[in-house]
Parts: sequence; C-alpha cells; structure tokens
Amino acid sequence: MKVAVKTLEGKDSGEITLDKDIFASEVRQDIMHQMVNYQLAKRRSGNHKAKTRCEVSGTGKKPWAQKGTGRARAGDLKRNIDRGGAVVHGPVVRDHSISMPKKLRVLAMKSALSSKAAQGKLVILDEAKAKDHKTKPMAAALKKLELDNALIVGGKEVDANFARATANLPRIDVLPSAGANVYDILRRDVLVLTKDAVKDITEKLKG
Repeated sequence: MKVAVKTLEGKDSGEITLDKDIFASEVRQDIMHQMVNYQLAKRRSGNHKAKTRCEVSGTGKKPWAQKGTGRARAGDLKRNIDRGGAVVHGPVVRDHSISMPKKLRVLAMKSALSSKAAQGKLVILDEAKAKDHKTKPMAAALKKLELDNALIVGGKEVDANFARATANLPRIDVLPSAGANVYDILRRDVLVLTKDAVKDITEKLKG
C-alpha cells in the first residue's frame, strides 16, 4: 500500500509503503467505541466525595427526647434532612477504569488508522520540523496543506519549534509517536503522520 509523502511546504517527497495489516485492516466500529470508553474512563480521577453521617462535623448527642415533644424522633443532627447534615448514597472515591485486553487495544488502533486511510484522511509528512517557533508561518503552511482540523504525530520526540508554533492553533493537536491513541485520532478530521511516526507505530503494533 503506497502513499505519497509531502513536505511541510506542500511539495512532493516521494512515496512510502504502508503495512496493509495496520493501515488497510477491517474497520471495527464496535471495538473503537469500546476503546474510546476505555480511554475516557481511565482518565477520570474518581476523587469526588460526599461526607456520610460518620464523617460530618457534629455531636452524637440525642437532640431532644424520643417522646413527648411533638417533634419527629432524632438520634443526632447529622441526618441528611438536617442543615449541615450528611449525604445519603453520595459519591465516594473510586477507580473508574475498566479492563480491556491488549489484543483488542491493538485491534482498535489498527481500525482507527485504517478508517482514516480508507476515508482518504491520512497524510504522510516527510518530517514535522519548523525553523522557528512563529505561529503565523506555521498556520499558512498548514492552510496550504488544507489542515484545519488535524492530529499531527511526530517521531519519538516532537520538534520543540514545531510544538510551539502549533500550540495556539485551534483544532490542531501534536503528539509524539508513543502518544498516538484511538481517541485523539478519531476526534480530529485528518491524521498526519511523519515517516518516523509510521515506522514507530508499525513496529509497536507488529511487535
């Protein structure tokens, strides 16, 4: 599977052969959906907490007699109906992450890459490097490439000038090859990979 390679200036820079098992595999929408849920659940901190009756501040003394006052019986003033009282069945600190086998995670990544390739929304760049950190020339270069909503995946390390130049561009995300993931690939319209990123991702998914 051969794809044209372009430079950041929009010029042709030869071709690259993509692995069919990774970039032309069956697109499994169900597994990609499962993977997105896995990622979003894993990033939740789960530190929401409401105090129960044993945790709120207040005395445990019985506020008034059980009978004879005409008032509802009460054991203390930490009930959920009392001012400053506890919360019943409130949230507690917990782990929201769900499990997903590694084979399915790999399959989801292959599906995401293949879906972009099948839609014609996969662009291969020679390299993602910038001469300086200025945003204006970078915005012009990306506009020439018709990239206004894209995820750009560099090599093992993202060029510092390129990262700074794209930092203020809306709907443009930049990640190193190790950070490429299904959620970020799907949330952007176009996927841009450098030749180094293609090599790293291919080695990771085949290994």
